[in-house]
Amino acid sequence: MSGLHGKTILITGSTRGIGREIALRCARDGAKVVITGKTVTAHAKLPGTIHTVAEEVVQAGGQALAIQLDVRDELAIKSAVEQVVRHFGGIDVLVNNASAISMTPTLETTPKRLDLMWDVNMRATFLVSQACIPHLGRAANPHILTLSPPLNLDAKWFAPHLAYTISKYGMSLCTLGLAREFAADGDGAGGIGVNCLWPRTTIATAAIEFNFPAAVLRASRLPAIMADAAHAILTRDSRTCSGNFFIDEDVLRAAGESDFAQYAVAPGTPLFNDLFLG
Repeated sequence: MSGLHGKTILITGSTRGIGREIALRCARDGAKVVITGKTVTAHAKLPGTIHTVAEEVVQAGGQALAIQLDVRDELAIKSAVEQVVRHFGGIDVLVNNASAISMTPTLETTPKRLDLMWDVNMRATFLVSQACIPHLGRAANPHILTLSPPLNLDAKWFAPHLAYTISKYGMSLCTLGLAREFAADGDGAGGIGVNCLWPRTTIATAAIEFNFPAAVLRASRLPAIMADAAHAILTRDSRTCSGNFFIDEDVLRAAGESDFAQYAVAPGTPLFNDLFLG
C-alpha cells in the first residue's frame, strides 16, 4: 500500500491550484480526501468547484467528501470537522492551504482587504488547526501542513505589501508554536508533525495569473511540485518531522528527485523566484 492509503486528509481551499493538486496526489495513494471551499457552482473566471474536484479525487483512486466551507466562519469550521469525523471516522492530516492575497502597499490596503487576509490566512489556520487537533491526536501518524513562508524579519519582505506579509507570517508563527506545543513526548511517543511548505519559485495559480505580469506566469512552476513535496512530508514520521519551514525543491531533492524540468510551465524559461525568497 502507498503511504497515505486509507488516511483522511482535510485540505482547506482545495477547489483549484495547489490545494486541488495536493488532493489529487493524495488520492493516487488511495486516501480519503476532504475537499473544502466556498465554490459549489462554476465561477465565470475560475475553474473548479468542491464537487468537480471530489469527482477527480474518486477518478484518481481516492475517496472524497465535498464540504462547502468559509474558513472565516468558526461555527462552519467546527461543523465541517464534525462532519468529516462522522463520515470517515477521524482525521489524519490537515493541510492549511486556503489563503487570500493582496499585493498592495500600506496606503492602498483597505480595511476590508486587510480583514480578509487576516481572517483567511492567520485566523483560519489557527481555528482549523484548533478544531482538528483533538482528532489528529488519535491518529497514527498525524500531520498539519501549512502553506506559508519561512520566517525572516528583514524589513524588505514587509515594506512592499505589509498586510499580506503579516498575514502569511501569522500562518508560519502558528506552525512554530503548534510544533512545540504538540511535540512528541520525551520517549518519542505521540506528537503531531506541524510544518510549513513554501515554493522556491512562483507557482502557476490564479493568484499569480491575476496579480503578476504574464511573463511571471510563464516563468513559474506547475502546482504538481508542491503536491509532490507535500506528499513527501506527509509520509514522514510525525514524531521526528516537525517545526520545519520546508521549500518544495529542497524536499524533493532530499527525496532523490533531480528532474525539475517536468514541473516548469515553459521548460527552458528562467524561473521567477518566489517573492518571499528573493
